[in-house]
Amino acid sequence: MDIKEKIALIKRNTVEIVTEEELEKLLKEKKQPVTYCGYEPSGPIHLGHLVTLTKLMDLQKAGFKVKILLADIHAYLNKKGDFKKIEQEMEHWSKGIKALGLKAEVIKGTSFQFKKEYWTDVLDCSLKTSIQRGLRSMQEIARDVDNAMISQIFYPLMQIMDIKHLDVDVAQGGIEQRKIHMLARELLPEAGYKAPVCVHTPLITSLKGPGSKMSKSIPGSGISVIDSEEEIKQALKNAYCPEKVVEDNPVLQITRLIIFPHLNTFTVERPVKFGGDITFKSYEEVEEIYKTGKLHPMDLKNAVAVSLEKITKPIRAYFKK
Repeated sequence: MDIKEKIALIKRNTVEIVTEEELEKLLKEKKQPVTYCGYEPSGPIHLGHLVTLTKLMDLQKAGFKVKILLADIHAYLNKKGDFKKIEQEMEHWSKGIKALGLKAEVIKGTSFQFKKEYWTDVLDCSLKTSIQRGLRSMQEIARDVDNAMISQIFYPLMQIMDIKHLDVDVAQGGIEQRKIHMLARELLPEAGYKAPVCVHTPLITSLKGPGSKMSKSIPGSGISVIDSEEEIKQALKNAYCPEKVVEDNPVLQITRLIIFPHLNTFTVERPVKFGGDITFKSYEEVEEIYKTGKLHPMDLKNAVAVSLEKITKPIRAYFKK
């Protein structure tokens, strides 16, 4: 794979790369760059997480070493549960990552975030960041940000120093991470570390409809990778998916961001009287036919359920071991 091919793969299904020129330079100069993504282990892996995990798989194919931070302290500071609950979820996450086939170095936050050197950097960072800037960076991430705790202001400063202390070249995450990543690009050079390249992926809209992102903490909003086949079918049956509407359509987003990267093709099975079976080789083909009304929402939902079952089956099987 040459550099252009690597960049095309990394760019696939992203909102932005900050910056593409820096990414190209990195690929030319470093044989195996390091990328990472951090996750609060506060609940099961859902399809929203699977978007960033899938992008990590793309980066791995492009020659990157992948690190995954299971951010137990971040989850605690963001009011996502006590350490006992978080520890249990970290075990589930470790299993899920292995089952996906992602060969990543999985790192717990508590393994390095209590060290003196780390906290010296965090405290130095706090001297250069206003409370308002810290809160703005957390707007898309914090739980109950209107009543934010001081702990949630430390959160972005720690996330910035994670990049330095994990020796990361590329910070990857959903677009909701952008404000923290931009703060990192500004502050890390002052802390004696390079500004990371940032790769941002889209968010999947809640299955309940536009206005919020997918979340398993809201009933009917998301799908977990350990949900049963029947649960997946039921969630999609009730999902927001208006006929001919592409914008903010979570079922189409799942097709683009998860199904095609994992399966490469997408087959819709339907009776001959409704057009018969059809196999798509690209997401663009699906979107085009859906906009015309020649693909019914229920046929799309049923096909997405079948494809998701194929993708998540190995993960569920791994949990039964």
